[in-house]
Amino acid sequence: MSEVKEGALARMGALSSAACAAAEEVIARAAEDGLETVRILFADQHGILRGKTLVAGALRSAFTGGVAIASTLLLKDTSNRTVFDVWDGAGEAAPGPMQGASDVLLVPDPATFRRLPWAPHSAWILCDVVFRDGRPVPFSSRAVLRQAVDALAAREMRSVIGLEVEFHVFRRLRDGVEHGETGTAGAPGAPVETAPLNRGFEFLGEAPYAAAEEILDDLRRNAQALGLPVRSVEIEIGPSQFEFTFDPAGPMEQADNLMMFRAMAKTVCDRRGLHASFMAKPRLPNIAANGWHIHQSLLETGSGRNLFTPGTGDGPLSPQAAGWVAGLLDHAAACSLMTVPTVNGYKRYQPYQMAPNRIQWGMDNRGAMVRALTAPGDPASRVENRAPDSAANPYYALAAQLIAGLDGIARGAVPPPATASPYDGPAEKLPDSLAEAITAFDASTLFRDALGADFTDYLLQIKRAEWARYLATVSEWEQTEYFNLF
Repeated sequence: MSEVKEGALARMGALSSAACAAAEEVIARAAEDGLETVRILFADQHGILRGKTLVAGALRSAFTGGVAIASTLLLKDTSNRTVFDVWDGAGEAAPGPMQGASDVLLVPDPATFRRLPWAPHSAWILCDVVFRDGRPVPFSSRAVLRQAVDALAAREMRSVIGLEVEFHVFRRLRDGVEHGETGTAGAPGAPVETAPLNRGFEFLGEAPYAAAEEILDDLRRNAQALGLPVRSVEIEIGPSQFEFTFDPAGPMEQADNLMMFRAMAKTVCDRRGLHASFMAKPRLPNIAANGWHIHQSLLETGSGRNLFTPGTGDGPLSPQAAGWVAGLLDHAAACSLMTVPTVNGYKRYQPYQMAPNRIQWGMDNRGAMVRALTAPGDPASRVENRAPDSAANPYYALAAQLIAGLDGIARGAVPPPATASPYDGPAEKLPDSLAEAITAFDASTLFRDALGADFTDYLLQIKRAEWARYLATVSEWEQTEYFNLF
């Protein structure tokens, strides 16, 4: 009998029989490939990969008993400061099982095993996070998305997601890692000093592509070697801005893909003396903002029929697409905390910048929040949400899409008329700040019902702590505005 099948994870139900069999294949492959190390990783609440590196000989133990990590890794804001009191003794300030900075377990998913093309002696494997008794941590990234995927499956539907991811690659001039610049928890260090690779504002230009081809080829080849379904590599609008698009796939697979792509891009660029950034709106002259455009359609589980393909007499949207679009619009403000999770992301919502600033939809309209790309008989009919940004936790962001869209279908909701003027009119604006998104998320019952109070209260506490830290910081604007005047 398989040793993995006899292990603690399997006995607790954290690894299925199929996963146990796949784990044995991964263990054998690691040995055959002569791997030295395996990085046991999970996507944290901010969509950052964290974990431990094991020697290859310890891989079996990871599949049998899991890998223990400090639970405080799940309790930090973006400055790496723990924002729950794990020492209060009452089990109230921090999620109860995490009092005392206790351990949680990483459960490797053998389907995510990838040998690293830039470090062929090593491999990645992504994990779920569970308590020591095998119960899923309710706010761990993959558990949140899995709940949303399961809710669709219960209604005999499954989602297909296509990704367009914008990011920057800059020349690195200075690292900012002198002793006084490294920062501490709660006070991040100095940012990297950079310069652009090109002048920009030559959207889809051949000349800037040729100039950046060496690094773009490097990124593409490494992505493809990881098994990522790269579809296109494109020159975006701003200086040093690029876009990768990916073939459609299921939500969990695409969330995993985006995690791997972002980590790969930062690593490969760093090794070349470059800096890759997925920040929504860097504070650099003439630099354009980064969006993450999420294409989404819905298939009938049994037949595989695209439910977003309009039929005769449906108009531009099928009933399911109409409900989905209405759900995305109705819950757009509340969704923002999961799709635009940073203070910086809300500074991207500027009119006439190919990013939305109002809660509207349009037919093939790149200024609208939701862009519908549907036509009778077109099996690729889909809608595209242009509000999220590239820094989002992909598991949380995709869960928000599925939950909001499904709610619209369940209610039989109908969207307002399509807009042709996405930056004008009476439509409600998207949140102007992280504070507005926090308020909208807190007021919504949808996510509390769909994902539970443990998740919603947890996310609210982390984001409120982040916003409070931002408000307490004296900005350059304040210094310039008031220091001489008063």
